[in-house]
Amino acid sequence: MLACVGLSQLSDLQPREPVQCYEHEAMGNLLHIDIKKLGRIERLSHRVTGHRRDSVKGIGWAFLFVAVDDPARIVFTGMHPNERQESAVQFLHDVVAYYASLDMRIKHVLTDNGIQFTNRRRDRYCLEHIFTRVCKEHGIEHRLTQLKHPWTNGQVERMNRTIKEATVKRFHYDDHAQLQQHLAGFMDAYNFGRRLKTLKGLTPYEFICKQWDAQPERFRIAPSHLMMRLNT
Repeated sequence: MLACVGLSQLSDLQPREPVQCYEHEAMGNLLHIDIKKLGRIERLSHRVTGHRRDSVKGIGWAFLFVAVDDPARIVFTGMHPNERQESAVQFLHDVVAYYASLDMRIKHVLTDNGIQFTNRRRDRYCLEHIFTRVCKEHGIEHRLTQLKHPWTNGQVERMNRTIKEATVKRFHYDDHAQLQQHLAGFMDAYNFGRRLKTLKGLTPYEFICKQWDAQPERFRIAPSHLMMRLNT
């Protein structure tokens, strides 16, 4: 009977939870962080050459850490050989330095419940997780998404898909270094040139400049000095 009306289980009859939309006005108030696993590239594989002898096996994975600022949509990425705690902590240090160069102070960081970000439930009586401790050292409050609610961190999840569609799904690379070079160029193009509907047609850096015009007292330097342009 459920199948006749397009339902697969009884839980589908329950009303869905309302979508909670929020928006942080101040830059740096909330930073979304997530990890995207990418296959390492040693050379062109059989999928490109069409020859089975060019199959590449056992190379492993690379892990792309991605951070997205909630209001400004400024994106920062970092490629790491693993997704362990030390890689997460190093990425956090890099994130803080990058956003500080943009005159942005991070107040809150939102991550999932992965073991690189927080202790497991059975380890709740252990020492505080190193990622949370480093957050506190930088004056940042570490927040976690609700279990089994991945859409809570939807901004960075969507950014992961955007990055994948613009790189490995669209282009073939000779090696992993070529992928990293292309990724760096794409991130510059996104931050400086991608116009977003959520920012009312502005690029992320144009949004920062608009914030400078409205509230210059929040900045130490004019963000227009950070724009890529001819040095004249």
